[in-house]
Amino acid sequence: MNDHSLFNANCAACVISSAISRICAFPGELSRWFDSNAKDLAPLSLRLLLAYEFGEAGLEKLNGDNWFADLAFPFPVNLLPADLSWTLATDLEIIAPVALILGLATRFFSLALMLLTLVAIAAVHWPAEWHSLTELWKGYTITDQGYGNYKLPLMYVLMLCSLVLSGSGRISIDAYLKSQRQSVNC
Repeated sequence: MNDHSLFNANCAACVISSAISRICAFPGELSRWFDSNAKDLAPLSLRLLLAYEFGEAGLEKLNGDNWFADLAFPFPVNLLPADLSWTLATDLEIIAPVALILGLATRFFSLALMLLTLVAIAAVHWPAEWHSLTELWKGYTITDQGYGNYKLPLMYVLMLCSLVLSGSGRISIDAYLKSQRQSVNC
């Protein structure tokens, strides 16, 4: 083997080794890029999705007829008149989405929407009867096929829980107000 062919073999090995190193380093580099550039999009994305879903429900209630009178609400919500429950739910589903979009009092409104959704699960989406966990699991669906349909509201509760625990993120009025309070206190 001459020196030229040995040089080419070593260069090919170097190129392959370098390519493998770059490929292996890519996930870490991508993760660092997301940490420094896109991390704040996660709570914003959740806020916008939830604002759309709850806003749509609020507008439907605002433009619809009160069907709460036919429901069996859990205690203590069952102590309220159906008209008052309808008004409170409608108002929350109109005001909270605006607050979520703005990132204003995000934890408060997320918690309020969580409670509203848990009441909705208990009153509307939970199966009327179930005798085993297998039957209950059949209600973990989007459409009611006689076993309830609590999947979507449960997903909303978990998304709202994330906002309650983490807050609205840096792209929000909450973050702006917090920075203003900190600059005044310094």
